[in-house]
Amino acid sequence: MAFKFPLKKITKNTNREVFKKVLIVRLPCNPIFPIGPIYLADHIHKCFPEIEQQFIDLAIVPSKNISKYLKRKIDQFRPHLLIFSWRDIQIYAPVDGRSGNPLQNSFEVFYSNNIFKKIRGAWGGLKLITSHYEEINRNTSLVKMGLKRAQKYNKSVKVILGGGAVSVFYEQLGKLLPKGTVISVGEGENLIEKIIKGDSISKERCYLAGQKPRNKLIHEQPSGTVKTACNYKYIKAIWAEFDWYIEGGDYYVGVQTKRGCPHNCCFCVYAVVEGKKVRVNPINEVIKEIKQLYEMGVRGFWFTDAQFIPTRNNIKDAKLLLQAIKDQGWNDIKWAAYIRADNIDRELAQLMVDTGMSYFEIGITSGSQELVRKMKLAYNLKTVLENCRMLVDAGFRNHVSVNYSFNVFDETPNTIKQTIAYHRELENIFGKGLVDPAIFFIGLQPHTLLEKYALENNILKPNYNPMSMMPWTARKLLWNPGPLGKKLGEVCLEAFENQDDEFGKTVINILERNYGKASLDDSLKVRKFSERKLSSAKL
Repeated sequence: MAFKFPLKKITKNTNREVFKKVLIVRLPCNPIFPIGPIYLADHIHKCFPEIEQQFIDLAIVPSKNISKYLKRKIDQFRPHLLIFSWRDIQIYAPVDGRSGNPLQNSFEVFYSNNIFKKIRGAWGGLKLITSHYEEINRNTSLVKMGLKRAQKYNKSVKVILGGGAVSVFYEQLGKLLPKGTVISVGEGENLIEKIIKGDSISKERCYLAGQKPRNKLIHEQPSGTVKTACNYKYIKAIWAEFDWYIEGGDYYVGVQTKRGCPHNCCFCVYAVVEGKKVRVNPINEVIKEIKQLYEMGVRGFWFTDAQFIPTRNNIKDAKLLLQAIKDQGWNDIKWAAYIRADNIDRELAQLMVDTGMSYFEIGITSGSQELVRKMKLAYNLKTVLENCRMLVDAGFRNHVSVNYSFNVFDETPNTIKQTIAYHRELENIFGKGLVDPAIFFIGLQPHTLLEKYALENNILKPNYNPMSMMPWTARKLLWNPGPLGKKLGEVCLEAFENQDDEFGKTVINILERNYGKASLDDSLKVRKFSERKLSSAKL
Protein backbone atom coordinates (compact mmCIF):
# COMPACT_ATOMS: atom_id res chain seq x y z
CA MET A 1 0.00 0.00 0.00
CA ALA A 2 1.33 3.37 -0.95
CA PHE A 3 0.93 6.21 1.49
CA LYS A 4 1.04 9.64 -0.05
CA PHE A 5 1.38 12.35 2.54
CA PRO A 6 2.19 15.90 1.45
CA LEU A 7 5.69 16.63 2.62
CA LYS A 8 6.22 20.02 4.21
CA LYS A 9 9.69 21.37 3.89
CA ILE A 10 11.12 22.35 7.28
CA THR A 11 13.40 25.35 7.14
CA LYS A 12 15.94 25.99 9.80
CA ASN A 13 17.84 29.11 10.66
CA THR A 14 21.24 27.60 10.10
CA ASN A 15 22.91 30.87 11.06
CA ARG A 16 21.38 30.87 14.50
CA GLU A 17 23.96 30.68 17.25
CA VAL A 18 23.26 28.56 20.30
CA PHE A 19 23.75 30.31 23.62
CA LYS A 20 23.54 27.72 26.36
CA LYS A 21 25.54 29.73 28.88
CA VAL A 22 25.41 33.49 29.45
CA LEU A 23 27.85 35.37 31.69
CA ILE A 24 26.83 38.91 32.70
CA VAL A 25 29.65 41.12 33.98
CA ARG A 26 29.24 44.51 35.63
CA LEU A 27 32.49 46.37 34.97
CA PRO A 28 34.25 48.18 37.85
CA CYS A 29 32.56 51.33 39.15
CA ASN A 30 31.39 52.79 42.46
CA PRO A 31 29.63 49.99 44.37
CA ILE A 32 25.99 50.89 43.77
CA PHE A 33 23.41 48.10 43.63
CA PRO A 34 23.61 46.82 40.02
CA ILE A 35 19.94 47.03 39.10
CA GLY A 36 20.46 47.27 35.31
CA PRO A 37 22.36 44.02 34.72
CA ILE A 38 20.19 42.25 37.28
CA TYR A 39 17.07 43.15 35.29
CA LEU A 40 18.77 41.87 32.13
CA ALA A 41 19.56 38.51 33.76
CA ASP A 42 15.98 38.27 35.01
CA HIS A 43 14.57 39.00 31.55
CA ILE A 44 16.78 36.38 29.91
CA HIS A 45 15.67 33.78 32.46
CA LYS A 46 11.99 34.53 31.88
CA CYS A 47 12.36 34.26 28.10
CA PHE A 48 14.83 31.36 28.04
CA PRO A 49 14.61 29.41 31.32
CA GLU A 50 16.78 26.65 29.85
CA ILE A 51 19.78 28.97 29.53
CA GLU A 52 22.34 28.77 32.32
CA GLN A 53 23.51 32.16 33.60
CA GLN A 54 26.01 33.59 36.01
CA PHE A 55 26.42 37.21 37.13
CA ILE A 56 29.53 38.83 38.56
CA ASP A 57 29.92 42.38 39.88
CA LEU A 58 33.48 43.63 39.50
CA ALA A 59 32.59 46.78 41.48
CA ILE A 60 33.01 44.82 44.71
CA VAL A 61 36.19 42.99 43.72
CA PRO A 62 39.53 44.51 44.88
CA SER A 63 41.06 46.31 41.91
CA LYS A 64 44.26 44.23 41.91
CA ASN A 65 42.21 41.02 41.63
CA ILE A 66 39.74 42.06 38.93
CA SER A 67 41.47 40.55 35.90
CA LYS A 68 42.31 37.27 37.64
CA TYR A 69 38.77 37.03 39.02
CA LEU A 70 37.18 37.46 35.58
CA LYS A 71 39.56 34.95 33.98
CA ARG A 72 38.81 32.37 36.67
CA LYS A 73 35.05 32.82 36.25
CA ILE A 74 35.30 32.41 32.48
CA ASP A 75 37.50 29.32 32.85
CA GLN A 76 35.00 27.77 35.26
CA PHE A 77 31.81 28.73 33.42
CA ARG A 78 32.90 28.69 29.74
CA PRO A 79 30.15 31.03 28.44
CA HIS A 80 28.73 31.20 24.92
CA LEU A 81 27.57 34.81 25.37
CA LEU A 82 29.33 37.55 27.33
CA ILE A 83 27.32 40.62 28.36
CA PHE A 84 29.29 43.52 29.86
CA SER A 85 27.60 46.43 31.65
CA TRP A 86 29.53 49.72 31.91
CA ARG A 87 27.73 51.97 34.36
CA ASP A 88 29.51 55.32 34.13
CA ILE A 89 32.55 57.24 33.00
CA GLN A 90 33.46 59.81 35.65
CA ILE A 91 34.81 62.82 33.80
CA TYR A 92 33.76 66.01 35.59
CA ALA A 93 32.15 64.84 38.82
CA PRO A 94 30.93 67.77 40.97
CA VAL A 95 32.32 66.14 44.09
CA ASP A 96 35.04 63.61 44.80
CA GLY A 97 35.02 60.97 42.13
CA ARG A 98 36.79 57.65 42.26
CA SER A 99 40.19 59.31 41.91
CA GLY A 100 39.81 62.74 43.46
CA ASN A 101 37.91 65.96 42.88
CA PRO A 102 38.13 67.14 39.26
CA LEU A 103 36.19 70.34 40.01
CA GLN A 104 38.66 71.46 42.67
CA ASN A 105 41.69 70.55 40.56
CA SER A 106 40.32 72.39 37.52
CA PHE A 107 39.43 75.52 39.45
CA GLU A 108 42.79 75.65 41.21
CA VAL A 109 44.50 75.60 37.82
CA PHE A 110 42.09 77.99 36.08
CA TYR A 111 41.28 80.51 38.81
CA SER A 112 43.67 80.39 41.78
CA ASN A 113 46.08 83.30 42.29
CA ASN A 114 48.23 81.14 44.55
CA ILE A 115 51.05 79.53 42.59
CA PHE A 116 51.27 76.61 45.02
CA LYS A 117 47.57 75.88 44.63
CA LYS A 118 47.94 76.07 40.88
CA ILE A 119 50.72 73.51 41.07
CA ARG A 120 48.65 71.35 43.44
CA GLY A 121 45.68 71.55 41.08
CA ALA A 122 47.84 70.71 38.07
CA TRP A 123 49.34 67.72 39.86
CA GLY A 124 45.92 66.53 41.01
CA GLY A 125 44.58 67.07 37.51
CA LEU A 126 47.40 65.08 36.00
CA LYS A 127 46.64 62.19 38.34
CA LEU A 128 42.96 62.42 37.42
CA ILE A 129 43.74 62.45 33.70
CA THR A 130 45.96 59.41 34.15
CA SER A 131 43.30 57.64 36.21
CA HIS A 132 40.59 58.50 33.67
CA TYR A 133 42.42 57.00 30.73
CA GLU A 134 43.60 54.03 32.79
CA GLU A 135 39.97 53.32 33.69
CA ILE A 136 38.86 53.42 30.06
CA ASN A 137 41.80 51.24 29.03
CA ARG A 138 41.16 48.80 31.89
CA ASN A 139 37.48 48.33 31.05
CA THR A 140 38.01 47.97 27.30
CA SER A 141 40.88 45.57 28.04
CA LEU A 142 38.58 43.50 30.27
CA VAL A 143 36.14 43.18 27.37
CA LYS A 144 38.94 42.15 25.00
CA MET A 145 40.45 39.75 27.50
CA GLY A 146 37.03 38.27 28.31
CA LEU A 147 36.36 37.60 24.64
CA LYS A 148 39.77 36.06 24.04
CA ARG A 149 39.51 33.89 27.15
CA ALA A 150 36.02 32.67 26.32
CA GLN A 151 37.10 31.83 22.75
CA LYS A 152 39.43 29.19 24.19
CA TYR A 153 36.32 27.17 24.97
CA ASN A 154 33.79 28.42 22.39
CA LYS A 155 35.12 29.89 19.17
CA SER A 156 31.79 31.51 18.27
CA VAL A 157 31.33 33.35 21.57
CA LYS A 158 29.56 36.71 21.19
CA VAL A 159 30.08 39.89 23.22
CA ILE A 160 27.48 42.58 24.03
CA LEU A 161 28.38 45.84 25.78
CA GLY A 162 25.77 48.17 27.28
CA GLY A 163 25.11 50.38 30.28
CA GLY A 164 24.89 54.09 31.04
CA ALA A 165 28.42 54.96 29.92
CA VAL A 166 27.93 53.14 26.63
CA SER A 167 24.64 54.92 25.91
CA VAL A 168 26.32 58.33 26.31
CA PHE A 169 29.66 57.57 24.65
CA TYR A 170 28.68 54.80 22.23
CA GLU A 171 30.31 56.47 19.21
CA GLN A 172 33.68 56.85 20.94
CA LEU A 173 33.72 53.45 22.69
CA GLY A 174 32.97 51.58 19.48
CA LYS A 175 36.43 52.46 18.22
CA LEU A 176 38.10 50.87 21.25
CA LEU A 177 36.42 47.45 21.23
CA PRO A 178 36.91 44.18 19.33
CA LYS A 179 35.23 44.17 15.91
CA GLY A 180 31.80 42.60 16.03
CA THR A 181 31.09 43.60 19.65
CA VAL A 182 27.40 44.48 19.85
CA ILE A 183 27.18 47.97 21.33
CA SER A 184 23.81 48.50 22.98
CA VAL A 185 22.28 51.96 23.50
CA GLY A 186 19.63 52.37 26.20
CA GLU A 187 17.68 49.41 27.53
CA GLY A 188 18.86 46.05 26.23
CA GLU A 189 16.18 43.46 26.99
CA ASN A 190 14.65 43.25 23.52
CA LEU A 191 18.04 43.39 21.83
CA ILE A 192 19.42 40.46 23.82
CA GLU A 193 16.22 38.50 23.33
CA LYS A 194 16.55 38.88 19.54
CA ILE A 195 20.24 37.94 19.58
CA ILE A 196 19.51 34.73 21.49
CA LYS A 197 16.60 33.89 19.16
CA GLY A 198 18.72 34.57 16.11
CA ASP A 199 16.42 37.34 14.89
CA SER A 200 17.52 40.47 13.07
CA ILE A 201 18.71 43.32 15.31
CA SER A 202 18.80 45.89 12.52
CA LYS A 203 15.96 47.91 14.05
CA GLU A 204 17.29 47.85 17.61
CA ARG A 205 19.33 50.71 19.09
CA CYS A 206 22.71 49.09 18.60
CA TYR A 207 25.57 48.66 16.16
CA LEU A 208 28.65 46.51 15.75
CA ALA A 209 32.10 47.73 16.70
CA GLY A 210 34.10 48.30 13.56
CA GLN A 211 31.06 49.68 11.74
CA LYS A 212 29.60 53.17 11.76
CA PRO A 213 26.46 53.66 13.89
CA ARG A 214 23.32 55.06 12.32
CA ASN A 215 23.08 58.84 12.46
CA LYS A 216 21.41 59.99 15.70
CA LEU A 217 21.02 56.39 16.85
CA ILE A 218 20.50 57.44 20.45
CA HIS A 219 17.58 59.68 19.49
CA GLU A 220 15.57 56.73 18.21
CA GLN A 221 12.78 55.77 20.61
CA PRO A 222 13.27 52.49 22.52
CA SER A 223 11.11 49.54 21.48
CA GLY A 224 10.13 49.02 25.12
CA THR A 225 9.33 45.90 27.09
CA VAL A 226 6.70 44.93 29.66
CA LYS A 227 8.43 44.91 33.04
CA THR A 228 7.48 42.24 35.55
CA ALA A 229 8.79 41.62 39.07
CA CYS A 230 12.42 40.58 39.18
CA ASN A 231 12.85 37.01 40.45
CA TYR A 232 15.37 37.58 43.22
CA LYS A 233 15.43 33.93 44.24
CA TYR A 234 16.87 33.25 40.81
CA ILE A 235 19.25 36.23 40.98
CA LYS A 236 20.68 34.93 44.26
CA ALA A 237 21.21 31.55 42.62
CA ILE A 238 23.36 33.00 39.81
CA TRP A 239 25.18 35.68 41.86
CA ALA A 240 27.31 34.31 44.67
CA GLU A 241 28.02 37.75 46.17
CA PHE A 242 24.42 38.99 46.26
CA ASP A 243 24.43 39.41 50.05
CA TRP A 244 27.34 41.88 49.88
CA TYR A 245 24.82 44.70 49.31
CA ILE A 246 22.23 43.33 51.72
CA GLU A 247 23.95 42.15 54.88
CA GLY A 248 25.04 45.55 56.24
CA GLY A 249 21.62 47.13 55.86
CA ASP A 250 23.16 50.45 54.82
CA TYR A 251 22.55 50.28 51.05
CA TYR A 252 19.50 51.52 49.20
CA VAL A 253 18.49 48.73 46.84
CA GLY A 254 17.21 49.87 43.45
CA VAL A 255 13.64 49.24 42.30
CA GLN A 256 12.39 50.64 39.01
CA THR A 257 8.77 51.80 38.76
CA LYS A 258 8.87 53.41 35.32
CA ARG A 259 11.10 54.26 32.38
CA GLY A 260 11.28 57.36 30.23
CA CYS A 261 11.32 61.11 30.78
CA PRO A 262 9.17 63.58 28.80
CA HIS A 263 11.19 66.71 29.61
CA ASN A 264 13.67 68.72 27.54
CA CYS A 265 16.16 69.95 30.15
CA CYS A 266 18.94 71.47 28.07
CA PHE A 267 21.84 69.66 29.75
CA CYS A 268 20.29 66.26 30.58
CA VAL A 269 20.67 63.04 28.61
CA TYR A 270 18.07 60.92 30.49
CA ALA A 271 15.19 61.72 28.12
CA VAL A 272 17.38 60.78 25.16
CA VAL A 273 18.60 57.48 26.60
CA GLU A 274 15.27 56.31 28.06
CA GLY A 275 12.97 57.92 25.50
CA LYS A 276 10.28 60.56 25.86
CA LYS A 277 7.43 58.16 26.55
CA VAL A 278 6.88 57.38 30.23
CA ARG A 279 6.24 53.65 30.62
CA VAL A 280 4.86 52.79 34.06
CA ASN A 281 5.52 49.30 35.39
CA PRO A 282 2.47 47.38 36.70
CA ILE A 283 2.03 48.22 40.37
CA ASN A 284 1.37 44.63 41.42
CA GLU A 285 4.70 43.64 39.83
CA VAL A 286 6.59 46.43 41.63
CA ILE A 287 5.04 45.29 44.93
CA LYS A 288 6.04 41.67 44.25
CA GLU A 289 9.61 42.80 43.66
CA ILE A 290 9.77 44.91 46.82
CA LYS A 291 8.19 42.08 48.81
CA GLN A 292 10.92 39.65 47.78
CA LEU A 293 13.61 42.09 48.84
CA TYR A 294 11.79 42.89 52.08
CA GLU A 295 11.67 39.19 52.97
CA MET A 296 15.44 39.07 52.36
CA GLY A 297 15.92 41.80 54.97
CA VAL A 298 16.10 44.88 52.73
CA ARG A 299 14.60 48.01 54.33
CA GLY A 300 16.06 50.78 52.15
CA PHE A 301 14.79 51.28 48.59
CA TRP A 302 15.83 53.71 45.87
CA PHE A 303 13.32 54.18 43.07
CA THR A 304 15.65 54.27 40.09
CA ASP A 305 13.32 56.14 37.72
CA ALA A 306 14.68 59.17 35.89
CA GLN A 307 11.95 61.01 37.84
CA PHE A 308 9.61 59.30 40.32
CA ILE A 309 6.77 61.70 39.39
CA PRO A 310 7.77 63.07 35.96
CA THR A 311 4.46 64.84 35.20
CA ARG A 312 1.17 65.70 36.88
CA ASN A 313 -0.36 62.85 34.92
CA ASN A 314 1.82 60.48 36.97
CA ILE A 315 0.57 61.69 40.36
CA LYS A 316 -2.14 59.03 40.24
CA ASP A 317 0.44 56.32 39.46
CA ALA A 318 2.56 57.39 42.44
CA LYS A 319 -0.47 57.39 44.74
CA LEU A 320 -1.53 53.91 43.68
CA LEU A 321 1.98 52.55 44.22
CA LEU A 322 2.48 54.18 47.62
CA GLN A 323 -0.98 53.14 48.77
CA ALA A 324 -0.14 49.57 47.77
CA ILE A 325 3.09 49.81 49.80
CA LYS A 326 1.15 51.18 52.76
CA ASP A 327 -1.37 48.35 52.49
CA GLN A 328 1.47 45.84 52.92
CA GLY A 329 2.09 47.17 56.42
CA TRP A 330 5.79 47.80 55.82
CA ASN A 331 6.15 50.48 58.48
CA ASP A 332 9.89 49.93 58.94
CA ILE A 333 11.10 50.73 55.42
CA LYS A 334 12.68 53.87 54.01
CA TRP A 335 12.78 54.99 50.41
CA ALA A 336 14.24 57.80 48.31
CA ALA A 337 14.10 59.07 44.74
CA TYR A 338 14.59 61.96 42.33
CA ILE A 339 11.33 63.87 42.60
CA ARG A 340 9.88 66.76 40.64
CA ALA A 341 8.41 68.50 43.66
CA ASP A 342 6.00 70.49 41.51
CA ASN A 343 4.07 67.25 40.86
CA ILE A 344 2.70 66.63 44.35
CA ASP A 345 -0.69 67.18 45.93
CA ARG A 346 -1.73 66.96 49.58
CA GLU A 347 -2.85 63.32 49.42
CA LEU A 348 0.38 62.24 47.76
CA ALA A 349 2.49 64.22 50.25
CA GLN A 350 0.84 62.34 53.11
CA LEU A 351 1.39 58.98 51.40
CA MET A 352 5.05 59.82 50.85
CA VAL A 353 5.54 60.47 54.54
CA ASP A 354 3.41 57.53 55.69
CA THR A 355 5.37 55.07 53.54
CA GLY A 356 8.80 56.14 54.77
CA MET A 357 10.27 58.63 52.32
CA SER A 358 13.56 59.37 54.04
CA TYR A 359 15.26 61.62 51.51
CA PHE A 360 14.70 63.07 48.08
CA GLU A 361 16.51 65.12 45.46
CA ILE A 362 15.20 68.15 43.59
CA GLY A 363 17.02 69.18 40.43
CA ILE A 364 15.77 72.75 40.00
CA THR A 365 19.28 73.94 38.91
CA SER A 366 18.49 77.59 39.70
CA GLY A 367 16.34 79.55 42.12
CA SER A 368 15.51 82.03 39.37
CA GLN A 369 12.29 81.22 37.54
CA GLU A 370 13.57 83.08 34.50
CA LEU A 371 16.65 80.86 34.23
CA VAL A 372 14.64 77.71 34.95
CA ARG A 373 12.46 78.58 31.98
CA LYS A 374 15.50 79.40 29.87
CA MET A 375 16.95 75.93 30.47
CA LYS A 376 13.64 74.27 29.54
CA LEU A 377 13.30 72.60 32.93
CA ALA A 378 9.51 73.09 33.05
CA TYR A 379 9.56 73.76 36.80
CA ASN A 380 7.22 76.23 38.45
CA LEU A 381 9.32 77.32 41.42
CA LYS A 382 6.36 78.77 43.29
CA THR A 383 4.55 75.44 43.06
CA VAL A 384 7.67 73.64 44.29
CA LEU A 385 7.66 75.79 47.45
CA GLU A 386 3.96 75.23 48.02
CA ASN A 387 4.37 71.48 47.67
CA CYS A 388 7.40 71.42 49.96
CA ARG A 389 5.24 73.10 52.61
CA MET A 390 2.67 70.36 52.06
CA LEU A 391 5.33 67.72 52.72
CA VAL A 392 6.31 69.39 55.99
CA ASP A 393 2.64 69.69 56.99
CA ALA A 394 2.33 65.95 56.32
CA GLY A 395 5.19 65.29 58.76
CA PHE A 396 8.29 65.11 56.56
CA ARG A 397 11.37 65.86 58.72
CA ASN A 398 14.22 64.40 56.70
CA HIS A 399 16.95 65.64 54.38
CA VAL A 400 16.41 67.25 50.99
CA SER A 401 19.16 67.64 48.40
CA VAL A 402 18.69 70.60 46.04
CA ASN A 403 20.83 70.73 42.89
CA TYR A 404 22.10 74.15 41.77
CA SER A 405 24.20 74.91 38.73
CA PHE A 406 25.51 78.47 38.76
CA ASN A 407 26.61 80.31 35.63
CA VAL A 408 23.97 78.77 33.42
CA PHE A 409 22.53 80.75 30.49
CA ASP A 410 22.09 84.45 31.28
CA GLU A 411 23.34 84.11 34.88
CA THR A 412 23.95 87.53 36.43
CA PRO A 413 24.54 88.81 39.95
CA ASN A 414 20.78 89.46 40.13
CA THR A 415 19.85 85.84 39.30
CA ILE A 416 22.44 84.62 41.82
CA LYS A 417 20.71 86.76 44.45
CA GLN A 418 17.39 85.24 43.41
CA THR A 419 18.77 81.72 43.89
CA ILE A 420 20.02 82.68 47.35
CA ALA A 421 16.54 83.97 48.26
CA TYR A 422 14.93 80.79 46.98
CA HIS A 423 17.35 78.56 48.86
CA ARG A 424 16.80 80.44 52.12
CA GLU A 425 13.05 79.94 51.71
CA LEU A 426 13.59 76.19 51.33
CA GLU A 427 15.60 76.30 54.56
CA ASN A 428 12.72 78.15 56.23
CA ILE A 429 10.37 75.39 55.10
CA PHE A 430 12.38 72.26 55.93
CA GLY A 431 14.82 73.58 58.54
CA LYS A 432 18.27 74.96 57.83
CA GLY A 433 20.14 71.79 58.74
CA LEU A 434 18.00 69.57 56.51
CA VAL A 435 18.50 71.29 53.13
CA ASP A 436 21.71 70.21 51.41
CA PRO A 437 22.65 72.33 48.38
CA ALA A 438 24.53 70.27 45.81
CA ILE A 439 26.62 72.56 43.62
CA PHE A 440 27.07 71.37 40.03
CA PHE A 441 28.82 73.03 37.15
CA ILE A 442 26.95 71.60 34.21
CA GLY A 443 29.08 69.05 32.43
CA LEU A 444 28.46 69.43 28.72
CA GLN A 445 27.23 65.98 27.69
CA PRO A 446 26.83 64.50 24.21
CA HIS A 447 23.34 64.31 22.64
CA THR A 448 21.94 67.24 24.65
CA LEU A 449 20.59 70.64 23.65
CA LEU A 450 23.55 72.24 25.40
CA GLU A 451 25.95 70.33 23.15
CA LYS A 452 23.90 71.42 20.13
CA TYR A 453 24.24 75.05 21.20
CA ALA A 454 28.00 74.68 21.76
CA LEU A 455 28.49 73.17 18.31
CA GLU A 456 26.33 75.78 16.56
CA ASN A 457 28.23 78.60 18.25
CA ASN A 458 31.73 77.21 17.59
CA ILE A 459 32.42 76.61 21.26
CA LEU A 460 33.09 73.00 20.31
CA LYS A 461 34.31 71.58 17.02
CA PRO A 462 32.16 68.95 15.28
CA ASN A 463 34.83 66.26 15.72
CA TYR A 464 35.56 66.95 19.40
CA ASN A 465 35.99 64.01 21.79
CA PRO A 466 33.51 64.19 24.71
CA MET A 467 35.59 61.63 26.61
CA SER A 468 38.66 63.84 26.54
CA MET A 469 40.26 65.03 29.77
CA MET A 470 42.76 67.27 28.02
CA PRO A 471 42.78 70.81 29.53
CA TRP A 472 41.80 72.57 26.28
CA THR A 473 38.67 70.40 26.06
CA ALA A 474 38.00 70.21 29.79
CA ARG A 475 37.61 73.97 30.12
CA LYS A 476 34.81 73.92 27.53
CA LEU A 477 33.04 70.80 28.78
CA LEU A 478 33.09 71.97 32.41
CA TRP A 479 30.60 74.74 31.68
CA ASN A 480 31.61 77.97 33.45
CA PRO A 481 31.83 80.64 30.74
CA GLY A 482 31.90 84.43 30.56
CA PRO A 483 32.68 87.15 33.08
CA LEU A 484 31.21 85.24 36.02
CA GLY A 485 33.44 82.23 35.42
CA LYS A 486 36.47 83.46 37.33
CA LYS A 487 34.39 84.92 40.19
CA LEU A 488 32.44 81.70 40.69
CA GLY A 489 35.65 79.69 40.44
CA GLU A 490 37.15 81.80 43.23
CA VAL A 491 34.01 81.28 45.35
CA CYS A 492 34.37 77.52 44.98
CA LEU A 493 38.07 77.64 45.81
CA GLU A 494 37.26 79.46 49.05
CA ALA A 495 34.53 76.93 49.84
CA PHE A 496 36.93 74.01 49.32
CA GLU A 497 38.95 75.33 52.27
CA ASN A 498 36.06 74.54 54.62
CA GLN A 499 37.28 71.64 56.71
CA ASP A 500 33.76 70.65 57.81
CA ASP A 501 32.95 69.16 54.39
CA GLU A 502 30.01 71.52 53.88
CA PHE A 503 30.96 72.59 50.39
CA GLY A 504 27.46 73.34 49.10
CA LYS A 505 26.34 75.29 52.14
CA THR A 506 29.62 77.22 52.17
CA VAL A 507 29.18 78.21 48.51
CA ILE A 508 25.69 79.54 49.26
CA ASN A 509 26.98 81.53 52.25
CA ILE A 510 29.87 83.06 50.28
CA LEU A 511 27.59 84.02 47.39
CA GLU A 512 25.20 85.71 49.80
CA ARG A 513 28.12 87.56 51.38
CA ASN A 514 29.40 88.68 47.98
CA TYR A 515 26.15 89.46 46.18
CA GLY A 516 23.42 89.72 48.79
CA LYS A 517 19.92 88.29 48.57
CA ALA A 518 16.97 89.28 46.38
CA SER A 519 13.36 89.19 47.48
CA LEU A 520 11.54 85.90 47.02
CA ASP A 521 9.07 87.65 44.70
CA ASP A 522 11.95 88.50 42.35
CA SER A 523 12.97 84.83 42.27
CA LEU A 524 9.51 83.66 41.27
CA LYS A 525 8.63 86.12 38.56
CA VAL A 526 9.59 86.18 34.89
CA ARG A 527 10.06 89.56 33.28
CA LYS A 528 8.29 90.52 30.11
CA PHE A 529 10.07 89.24 27.03
CA SER A 530 11.01 92.77 25.96
CA GLU A 531 12.73 93.41 29.31
CA ARG A 532 14.85 90.30 29.44
CA LYS A 533 18.57 90.09 28.76
CA LEU A 534 18.74 87.08 26.50
CA SER A 535 21.82 85.13 25.49
CA SER A 536 22.25 83.93 21.94
CA ALA A 537 21.50 80.37 23.03
CA LYS A 538 18.85 78.95 20.74
CA LEU A 539 17.62 76.01 22.77
